[in-house]
Amino acid sequence: MSKDEKKKAVDEEVKEAEQTQEDSCEEKVEEKKEPTLEDQLADMKKQLAYTAAEYANFRARSAKEKEATYSNAKGNVVSEILPVIDNLERALGQEGEDFEALKKGVQMTMDQLGAALTKLGVEAYGESGDSFDPNFHNAVMHIEDEQFGDSVIVEVFQKGYKINDRVIRPAMVKTAN
Repeated sequence: MSKDEKKKAVDEEVKEAEQTQEDSCEEKVEEKKEPTLEDQLADMKKQLAYTAAEYANFRARSAKEKEATYSNAKGNVVSEILPVIDNLERALGQEGEDFEALKKGVQMTMDQLGAALTKLGVEAYGESGDSFDPNFHNAVMHIEDEQFGDSVIVEVFQKGYKINDRVIRPAMVKTAN
């Protein structure tokens, strides 16, 4: 073989190797572009497992937050009522028979309890002379008396309490007409 023939043979071998390498790379790219159904199924299973785990974590976190919120709300209510309990304990611990002082102390304690309830958003309602509303009042007695108008509260046996528009306890009343 001549030198030119050898060079041509080497060039052809190089071209064939390059062509083979290009074909191999194209096949790899094609394989990456078109995943098999098994690969797609495996990917979907991974995504589903991840989503399920994320949802389980969300539920657990939400349950903890709900319990913490409830616990904090109870703690806030109790902390508002504790000073009232302290005053009642002081009143009971007093020696002596001064009825007026005891009455004044109980009234101050009642005012303090009313302030605590107001701070918590609780509103007392139900006064004599108010108009009767079955959504807010519980009529336990009824009288016929011409000096009162229709559906008027004559007497309040027990005040009602509400937070915003939610009735905690309806007022127990006597109505007229």
